[in-house]
This record gives sequence, structure tokens and C-alpha cells, in this order.
Amino acid sequence: MGEVEDRISKLSCFSGSVSVEPLSGGLTNRNFLVRHGGECFVVRVGDDNPVHLIVRWHELAEAKAAHRAGIGPEIIHTEAGLLVMRHIAGAALNPNDVADHARLPTIIALIKACHYDVRDLFDGPLMAFWPFHVVRHYARLIREAKGKWASDVDPLLALGVRLENGIGPVSLVFCHNDLLAANIIDDGTRLWLIDYDYAGLNSPLFDLANLASNNGFDEATEIRLLELYLGHAPDVAQLRSYRAMRAASLLRETMWSMVSETHSTLDFDYRSYTVEYRSRLDVAVAAFDAS
Repeated sequence: MGEVEDRISKLSCFSGSVSVEPLSGGLTNRNFLVRHGGECFVVRVGDDNPVHLIVRWHELAEAKAAHRAGIGPEIIHTEAGLLVMRHIAGAALNPNDVADHARLPTIIALIKACHYDVRDLFDGPLMAFWPFHVVRHYARLIREAKGKWASDVDPLLALGVRLENGIGPVSLVFCHNDLLAANIIDDGTRLWLIDYDYAGLNSPLFDLANLASNNGFDEATEIRLLELYLGHAPDVAQLRSYRAMRAASLLRETMWSMVSETHSTLDFDYRSYTVEYRSRLDVAVAAFDAS
């Protein structure tokens, strides 16, 4: 048993026999499945991450509010660098699941619960996640690293300004901001939303764009997504704002990966991830320019 597993097995919330095994996934933390007393728990291991603007006390408050709203797992125990929650028995969705038109109404209901129910049940200071602030933060880190992507910073910042202006006025809701398919769990009866590292106040368009860009939505699925969320077909202005935010979501993800290439210690092929998302970004920018 490694040092982290040994620490988990000795947590005060567990007593007696404990089984600890690593879980796959997690690009800013490590996750472990714990079996104890006939129940299963997940332990997230990770400290504050200034590089990616992740603050763990805020993540804890978000996770507690998500549980109160009925969309996130119960938090069992916390201490420095560790978050223990009840395990949700079910299957993580994959991108094809998320893009399935038959599933979209249920997924949109989950996202709306995140946007409004979690917001209304949140206790304490609530931070914002504005993608263009994150882009500017990442730009400074990429410049400081003086690596492969340093010469790309100015064009990416200029793109960010253009997209931010293209979005126009926004409303603020509580957004998850990391809608990968694997963060949505189907327990056979209902859907759950997990992993609140990046959550905070943001435009609802970001979550919609993030869902679409992370899960390979085609244009017809994007229109259906907007129809379900808005309750009507998007007009020309709404569609342009959405397309700007979709490109912004991919810009932030691309620069996240550029920064991670230098700063992350996790075993992950960030270079390939950067190249893939840069390609997706180019396609999204072309769609925005054509709108």
C-alpha cells in the first residue's frame, strides 16, 4: 500500500477493514475507491492548484450545495488535501451517450438544476469562473514557461478579445464548467453530476458550449441543445453568442492543456490533447466567423 492509500485507510471516518484502490480519470487530482463496512466511497486527493485557479475550500462548498440540490454525492469527511464522498453506483456517460437526442432532455434538466438549484442552496462566498480571465491567466503562465507555445500567446489573446466581444451581455448562474461525459453518472434511475473543481458563477452559455465541445456535438445536436435549454429555437443573436462561447470554451481548454504540459506531474499526454483541442478550436472559430 502506498503512502496516499495508507493515509486514506487511517482516516477517522473509517474504522476496521478498509480496501483502497485507485480510480482512473482526474486530470487535476487523484481518486480512490474505498470499500468499508459494506459501503463504497470515493476519496479525491488534491491540494489547491494555483496554476489552474482551483481552490479546494470552494470546491467543498460547491460539492455540499450540489448534494443539497440532489444532484451530487454526499460529502462524508474532509481534511487537508482529501475529500471523502459517498460512491454513486452507476456508469459514467460517454460522448455518444451525451449527444443522444433521446438523452438530452434529461441532461438539460440536470444542467438547469446545477444552474439554479445549486446557486440557491450555496452557502458562503461564491467565486466566478470567467473563461476570458482564465485565458489571460494562462497566457501569463505560457509566456513565463518560454516553451513551445509562447509564440502563440498574442494571437490567442487577440482571439479571446474578439470572442468576448462577440458574446455580448450575459446573465450569471452557477455553472459546472467542466462538462465532460465522465462527470455525468447514470445510476439506472437518474443522472448525477460530479467533480466541481472549476465550478462557479458563469454564463449558462458556457456550460452548454462546454457540453457540446467536449462531446462532439454536430450542428443539429447543438440546435436541439439550445432549443431544450431556452424553451424555443435560438434567434440569430443567441446563436452567434453561443458560437462565440463554444469557441471560448475550446480556447480555454486548449490553453489549459498548454499550461499543463509544463506544470502537471500527472501521467497524461497533454501534448496530444493540446493538438486535438487546437484543431477543434479552429473549427469553432470558423463557425463563429460565419455566423
